[in-house]
Amino acid sequence: MSAPPNASGPLPWPQWAYVPGEAGLDADYETLAMAKALVPSAFRGHVPARHPALRYGLALNDRGYFWEAQEVLEAVWAAAPQGGRERILLRACIRIANANLRLRMQRSHSAARLFGDALAELRALSSRKAAAGDGFVESFPIAALTALLQAKLGRPQLSKADWIALGAIVRP
Repeated sequence: MSAPPNASGPLPWPQWAYVPGEAGLDADYETLAMAKALVPSAFRGHVPARHPALRYGLALNDRGYFWEAQEVLEAVWAAAPQGGRERILLRACIRIANANLRLRMQRSHSAARLFGDALAELRALSSRKAAAGDGFVESFPIAALTALLQAKLGRPQLSKADWIALGAIVRP
C-alpha cells in the first residue's frame, strides 16, 4: 500500500519506527502531525473508507510503524461518529496495531490479549445494524479479519512473525 495523498501530495513515512522502552530516538511526531491535521474535528455520518488519514494509519501498520499507526488511527477514532460502527472497527484496528507492537517488543502474552480484545470488538460490530454507504465499515472485510484473528489466537505461542497487516485485508 503506498502512502495516501494529502492536499499537497503523498504523506511522508516516519523517519523511524518508534518502539517504547528502546533507548534512542523518540517518536517522529512532526510526520504524524501532518496526518493528524487531515482529520476533521468530527466526521459526519461515517468515516469515509478513502480518507487519507485512515488509509495512512492502515499503511503505517503494514510498513511496521505500529506505534505510529496506533497514534493516527486514534485521531481518526476520536473524530468518528459517537456510537457508530466505525468507532468499533477502529478500536479493533488500534488494538491490532498495539498487538503488533507488543510482538515486536517480544511480549507475546500481551499481544495475544490485545488480539483477543480486537476479536471481541469485531464480534460486537457484527451485532450492530449495518448501514449502506461508503464508510470504512462497509468496505472492510470484517469476516476475513475475524478468521485471521481466530487463527492467530489458536496458536500455542505467538511470535514476531504473527503480526497482522491490515492493508492486506482491506479491499483496494
